[in-house]
Amino acid sequence: MAVTQQIRNWFEHFHANPEVSWKEHETTKEIARILTEMDVPFKTFEDVTGAVAEIGKGDTVIAVRADIDALWQEVDGVYQANHSCGHDGHMAMVLGALAYLKEEDLGCRIRFIFQPAEEKGNGSNAMIDRGAVDDVSYLFGIHLRPQEELPLGKASAAIRHGAAYFVKGTIRGVDAHGARPHQGVNAIDPLLAIGQFLKTVQFSPYEAYSVKLTNIQAGGDSLNIIPGTAKFGLDMRAQSNDVLQLLKKRIDTGIQQIAELYTTKIDLEWADYTPAAEVSEEAASIAREGIFDVLGQKGLAGDVVTSGSDDFHFYTIRNPNLKATMIGLGADLGPGLHHPAMKFNRDALVTGAEILAETLKRASFQA
Repeated sequence: MAVTQQIRNWFEHFHANPEVSWKEHETTKEIARILTEMDVPFKTFEDVTGAVAEIGKGDTVIAVRADIDALWQEVDGVYQANHSCGHDGHMAMVLGALAYLKEEDLGCRIRFIFQPAEEKGNGSNAMIDRGAVDDVSYLFGIHLRPQEELPLGKASAAIRHGAAYFVKGTIRGVDAHGARPHQGVNAIDPLLAIGQFLKTVQFSPYEAYSVKLTNIQAGGDSLNIIPGTAKFGLDMRAQSNDVLQLLKKRIDTGIQQIAELYTTKIDLEWADYTPAAEVSEEAASIAREGIFDVLGQKGLAGDVVTSGSDDFHFYTIRNPNLKATMIGLGADLGPGLHHPAMKFNRDALVTGAEILAETLKRASFQA
């Protein structure tokens, strides 16, 4: 079967069988089945999902990463796993690049990392802890981009993601009868104060940042009970790691001041930190050459700067000598990433696999 058709078939399978972070068991089995069928050596792990495969020979190693998890979201009124971030396409493209390169005379080893739990912001750390980028010189990734960032037929050698923090908060007041508010501490009051406080957080207008409430839970079915407990979630973002840390400090201090004002306790869990991109110009230069090989000069776009985040960048944060970049691929993607009805032009998958193959081939002789 032609590689182009295999890429489409792989995508269709992954798209129809999404699995959320850390539960990508059948996805991992399907990747293992495909690698076995291709006669490519690989390993899986007993304690986490995901797989790592390798082709070529030599002491030098370059790598490419595909994220494999789906989101949990409401689709047509039903909550379910859903590939609305394009990870089904990423797996298909990376497998396609592997198929294109399998019989090539490569200048080194190429490692293919199928990483779980990108949407949780920490799957990359699990792969790092298990040696996925040990001895790797160059690391590449690829991500489908919204149409407002890149149109079909264009690709970028670097996505410059912002940094992100996600916060889970619990307000601990005291329940009371609705007729006797003086006997309780209404958790909704500090919750509303937090919403107003977030609008006052300001840094230099030359810096890109945002913080917003993304989840609120308080009270039950009985409307005559003042709730003593409320839970909330925050999404915090900044284009640089330094500004994100300033934002974290301001939010932490402000919320604790609100707790004191309302004589309650507010517990914060800082979860799923994702760092801003650390792009290697050497890796990006190789990616530009790979894009040029496939799309020509007219298809080569500038770097994509986005407030979105990706745990891909832990690979370089934790391995400063690793030269990495993530390729952005135009695919007429809309209405947007993480939209439950996200769609894109699937012809782009073949283009992406070809770009990855050319990029990896070039990197194999420069590493």
